[in-house]
Amino acid sequence: MAIASIAIACVVLGIKYLAYWTTDSVALFSDALESIVNVVTAVVAFLAVRISARPADRRHQFGHHKAEYFSAVIEGVLIILAALLILHAAWQALREPRVFTEPWLGLAISGVATAINAAWSWALVSYGRRWRSPALVADGWHLFSDVATSVGVIVGLALAVLTGWTILDPAMAALVAVNIIVAGWRVMSSSISGLMDEAVDGDIGRRIRAVISESAEGAIEAHDIRTRSAGRATFIDFHLVVPGKMSVADAHRICDRIEQALEAEIEGAEVVIHVEPEGEARHRGVLVV
Repeated sequence: MAIASIAIACVVLGIKYLAYWTTDSVALFSDALESIVNVVTAVVAFLAVRISARPADRRHQFGHHKAEYFSAVIEGVLIILAALLILHAAWQALREPRVFTEPWLGLAISGVATAINAAWSWALVSYGRRWRSPALVADGWHLFSDVATSVGVIVGLALAVLTGWTILDPAMAALVAVNIIVAGWRVMSSSISGLMDEAVDGDIGRRIRAVISESAEGAIEAHDIRTRSAGRATFIDFHLVVPGKMSVADAHRICDRIEQALEAEIEGAEVVIHVEPEGEARHRGVLVV
């Protein structure tokens, strides 16, 4: 998927630049400039996905999952940089209005690029969620924001041609810039949460607690449950209280049963269980059904 993103981003960039070259519209120029960022971010996402897929090694004993979060932060920075460049171009066009050449042909060309981006953004978000890949999801949402702004550019430029209000051209470019700043911040903020080891969301947390309760027969309770996500991995650790006279072998079998149930329910689960005797029970957390 990541390699295909690079190829599609390059194709869309060429089409959008052709639309700008045909019309000399600053709004279409802003759309093409954002596509340059798409190419760069697609390359970054490809590298991040490859790095995150590497197995754990001596120096990275918990794996390389967080590489995708760094990728998403880099994408956000590049998006905001592109927005600043677009604002500069819009200001220049506002001071020196441009005369459109072949606007309808340019709009048709831009429409083709927008349709390609819309289809691919949907595919990236869908597969990124299925594979739990922050890099692919971030790339997909960025492309979706590109689609939304491209539609706005096309509508704005069409109105400018029909009404003769050339100010609509730089105005749409400025709106594109504002929109992608918001998109860039959204991408970075979600990735920062992952880098800060934020706990899993409420629905997944409830599923984890339910699985522990239902599969820990023979134990007394589980407490101090902690979770965090890193790319496709979900790390789960907790304390499991068992009867004081239970053998190590029996406690180990309970832990194996819980781990297998969690791994079956939560894709990419990495489970660590600390076994304690019943004197350590806190009577809070998860009681065994």
